Amino acid sequence: MSQDTKTRVLLEPFDLRGLPLRNRVVMSSLTRCRAGEDRMPNAMMAAYYAQRAGAGLVLAEGTVVSEQAIGWPGTPGIYTDAQGGAWTQVVEAVHKAGPPIFLQLWHCGRDSHSDFHDGALPVAPSAIKHGGQSKITPSGSKDYETPRALETEEVRNVVGDFVAAAERARAAGFDGIEIQATP
Repeated sequence: MSQDTKTRVLLEPFDLRGLPLRNRVVMSSLTRCRAGEDRMPNAMMAAYYAQRAGAGLVLAEGTVVSEQAIGWPGTPGIYTDAQGGAWTQVVEAVHKAGPPIFLQLWHCGRDSHSDFHDGALPVAPSAIKHGGQSKITPSGSKDYETPRALETEEVRNVVGDFVAAAERARAAGFDGIEIQATP
């Protein structure tokens, strides 16, 4: 297949299980950190995603599903009705420009730090420290910590946080969701 043919195919419409895409280009989720301390989607984010609407599908950035899920400064949330409602401006801006948009749901797990949780350790499936060098926190770069292992009875709550976030995403008008699985 020639390069010209590959490019032509990339730019052809595609049916994603009943969701029509005008081309096969997907804008990947990128952590932008523009939601502020309140983790509220805003007009700057709406403009950013609308500017990338030439893609066939736009994937919005990792969005935390609960306060427990927080692990990066300035990332958006969707764990309150106000945050869910604020995402509507982003969805409407992208839809006006054409493509569908999915929201990436995120729980940072061991990739978080106690600085995000009033000194309490982050939770993860196991008490295994992240292998990275350091973590960006609200008060600067710090060493990763060994997280607290999620208790079995807490799993239902985390699942519930993802369900509630998906429901808020649907109410905001997103065309789908993506689950970000932090290693």
